[in-house]
Amino acid sequence: MKPPALLHPPLTLTRSVLGLAGWLVLCFSAASLGAVFMPGEWYAALRKPAWNPPGWVFGPVWSALYTLMAVAAWLVWRRGGCAAQRRPLAWFLAQLALNALWTPLFFGWHRPGVAFAEIILLWLAIAWTIVAFWPVQRVAAWLLAPYLAWVSFAAVLNGTLWRLNP
Repeated sequence: MKPPALLHPPLTLTRSVLGLAGWLVLCFSAASLGAVFMPGEWYAALRKPAWNPPGWVFGPVWSALYTLMAVAAWLVWRRGGCAAQRRPLAWFLAQLALNALWTPLFFGWHRPGVAFAEIILLWLAIAWTIVAFWPVQRVAAWLLAPYLAWVSFAAVLNGTLWRLNP
């Protein structure tokens, strides 16, 4: 058996930096839907729980989470590229697509019930992505833990908003 370092040839610095840039662009492209589907008047008029965070919290939190997500995917990708890490990266892309879908469901189409069902699927996809990343790159799996925690909070908030605003 070959030593682990020889299983996948090392990336050049340029390719590695471009790979990280690509994962950042991909993750922040999903985030860009937030700019298209802003909370607006509909969200402002909803009854909210006392523990609802102020609006200014969401931008910095999501920026940090999308950065962590990109770095996590990049760390897995560095272990042989997309061909070698097809399954873990497919799970990553699936959860990213679900992430991007939540914003139009909730803020764009004002469907908190549908968005709640979707965020449960998102939570499951993130959890499975962490499981898929673990044997490949444990640091990458741990980088997704804050994202799972935040989506857990967001799911409870989404469900509460749905319940308060039938």
